[in-house]
Amino acid sequence: TFYYFAINRVCGQRMQTSKMSPNNSKKYPQYLASIAVSLGAMGTGTVFGWTGNISQELQSGELNGIVMDAVDMGWVGSICNLGGMVVCFPIGILCDVVGRKFATLLLTAPFLLGWLLIIFARNLAMVLIGRFLVGMAGEAFCIAAPLYTTEIAEKEIRGTLGSFFQLFVTFGVMLSYILGYAVSVRVFTIVVALLPVIFCVAFAFQPETPLYRLKREDYCGAEDSFKWLRGREYDATCEIRQFKATLDARDNNVTTWASLTKRSTKVAAVVSFSLMFLRQAGGSLAVIFYTSNIFKDSGSNLDPKEATMIVGAIQIVATLASSSVVDKLGRRILLMVSSFFMAIGLIILGAFFSIKHRNLVDEETIEKFGFLPVLGLCLYIIVYALGLGPVPWVVTAELFPPEIKGVAIAGAATFNWLIAFIITKFYGDMSANLGGDVTFYIFAGICLLGAIFVFFVVPETKGKSLIQIQRELNKQPPNKIGF
Repeated sequence: TFYYFAINRVCGQRMQTSKMSPNNSKKYPQYLASIAVSLGAMGTGTVFGWTGNISQELQSGELNGIVMDAVDMGWVGSICNLGGMVVCFPIGILCDVVGRKFATLLLTAPFLLGWLLIIFARNLAMVLIGRFLVGMAGEAFCIAAPLYTTEIAEKEIRGTLGSFFQLFVTFGVMLSYILGYAVSVRVFTIVVALLPVIFCVAFAFQPETPLYRLKREDYCGAEDSFKWLRGREYDATCEIRQFKATLDARDNNVTTWASLTKRSTKVAAVVSFSLMFLRQAGGSLAVIFYTSNIFKDSGSNLDPKEATMIVGAIQIVATLASSSVVDKLGRRILLMVSSFFMAIGLIILGAFFSIKHRNLVDEETIEKFGFLPVLGLCLYIIVYALGLGPVPWVVTAELFPPEIKGVAIAGAATFNWLIAFIITKFYGDMSANLGGDVTFYIFAGICLLGAIFVFFVVPETKGKSLIQIQRELNKQPPNKIGF
């Protein structure tokens, strides 16, 4: 307690006498820590992309002689989302109990076990259990990685570091596409099984987040974390005071129920759950999981596997662009542009399938429009990677108050993977019964509604401290030191 009040006094004096003093912090340790935790997200990407280029091989029994039909493939593609649903609340609670760092490191175990079950599978059940486990571990990173990066980053680069998670997911998806094209299913799976080990070694040397240290009233540990992340010469006293301010509700014994009834929590819940619905109900995972099938059904002249890799490469470039502009353009503009142009891309896809499957034109004309699937998918992937891919995770980690952040993010993530499971499991049925074109039109309509929702409801968090975001959501005036 004495340590905290000393910080309060010192920081208050410095803020009065040197408000315009330059920031002497270093940025590269924060980038390094964010990259280390995002290596786990790369493993998540391999989970998403595993079926992307090997659907035919799995159906023909190239994985240890296990033959799968279309129904089996539906479960193989979607069951990882059930694993994500199961793990969301446990990982949120675990992050609050044992710390962000240790909880994230623990995910290595189910990751390895799941891939080993697939590598040595003797029947479909082992494959499904393995996919469930890797989905559970991989999708737990969707909570742990953004939570970690949000709590270690300075507000000027918080959006950029928060988007690293989605960037490394795209790296993992692309790696899966390449391996699925170049090597056997078994070798492919062995290679991606090594990624959790690489993550564990790299992340083991990174610090716990300062905010978690402060929640445990470990002020010296928080200062050590700040010095690791900002540089040994960095004076952390003022930033510790700012982080401590975000925990005022906890210090004042605000109950969980009282926190849930706060205006900021209600706004955060509406925004976060809606964005999670939009990023999945807009068809993103269905497109990723079934990219090669979409190209095959379209009759495009491109080899479906090569087309899939092209789409993966475009996704990486677009996500890189997003990470560089999210702290410059802001969250709202990226979300609105993303939602609107995702709808355009889906309409283009739907239009092609309408022309092809509803016999609106002759075969010669259809061949002339063979570029449309490539155009629609590329546009969709680019704008998804710019906005609705990474930004909902960043915004969710920023909006919720600290006393319930872990559980709240877990709830949003659970909802995200519930919608993802429904979309990926029944995408094939929707396409078969409604037609591929109608399915894409439905996704497009959801995206257009999403753009309208973002315009009217989603707040901007660019360049704001976590406590400033809470005050604005609660319609409170800025406090006396301006955060």
